[in-house]
Amino acid sequence: MSSVIWYLYEFARKGWIENFAGAATNREIVEAPDRFRNFPEVIRELCIACGACTAACPSPAAIKLVRTKDKDAENGEGITYPVINTDACIRCGFCAEVCPTDPKTLRTGESHLIMEEFTILPAEKMFVIDDYLCIRCKKCMKACKVEGAIVEEEGKVMVDQSKCIACGECAKTCPVKGAIKGIYISNVEGQKEVINLVVHALEDFIESRQDELKGLPIEQVAKFEFPATEVMDQAREILKDENIVRDIIERVTDRLKLRVITWDDSKCNSCRLCVDECPSGAITYDEEKGVQRDANKCLRCTTCYQTCPFGVAGAYVARFLLTSTELEEDKVIVTVKPAQLEYRG
Repeated sequence: MSSVIWYLYEFARKGWIENFAGAATNREIVEAPDRFRNFPEVIRELCIACGACTAACPSPAAIKLVRTKDKDAENGEGITYPVINTDACIRCGFCAEVCPTDPKTLRTGESHLIMEEFTILPAEKMFVIDDYLCIRCKKCMKACKVEGAIVEEEGKVMVDQSKCIACGECAKTCPVKGAIKGIYISNVEGQKEVINLVVHALEDFIESRQDELKGLPIEQVAKFEFPATEVMDQAREILKDENIVRDIIERVTDRLKLRVITWDDSKCNSCRLCVDECPSGAITYDEEKGVQRDANKCLRCTTCYQTCPFGVAGAYVARFLLTSTELEEDKVIVTVKPAQLEYRG
């Protein structure tokens, strides 16, 4: 009974009656605040069809790219843009966060206006420009779909990784093979293993051609074919992705330049100048065998070549090119020419 009396007393209070009579809904409950993430709004005319939104979406079937059948007067193709499936969308806003267009094609509350340096695109590849091979034609800058993703600073053309969407248009446009490289950012240890495998195989191949290189005139170039099928098979056992394996081997052969040291024992007079000069201990002297070179310890620094007065050591430079056709197996073209170094011989 006491509880009933207490409720009657509360209801009878003047303050309670006034609050009840003047009750109003809070504005923040009626109106969605700016920070509220609704389903993404799509401004399809701004889309550049990069696919960053579909790659970023964590919910299967929530977003997909479609192309209209109507022809665009400018390029003769339909307009490509993302479509949101509201039944699958979880309103996380990732699609809007990674959208690189300015203004954004996708909008969903103020949360997508994050700082540029924290925008992370979910790409397996990142593209970099090799300044050693770049000819500064700037075709990549014109082909790039994202303004400011490829810039020129202090005479060098560079990729701004905070803006790059890894679409690969720059690499397709570049006229110099290997100047723009697509680097896979996953399974780094496996990539290192494949690189070492390829380099060691090419080193062993060059070593096996020592007799053919000795006496090569300075104005001539020797050419060999290295069958790459076995190396490719071994690389596939390390990395299962065929595209990654081929990209790595192409990248290695494009940039790799090996120094080659040949050794002709018949010219040696055991002066032992090279023994003292060798920085790695690869050249030793034995009373019975004379001066010996251990190819496994050799750094190919060419010190012996420049020191020996009798021409025992020869120095050459090898370059490589991976080629393949539908009718032939993969092979690496190896070109070797004498090093342009002076020696005492």
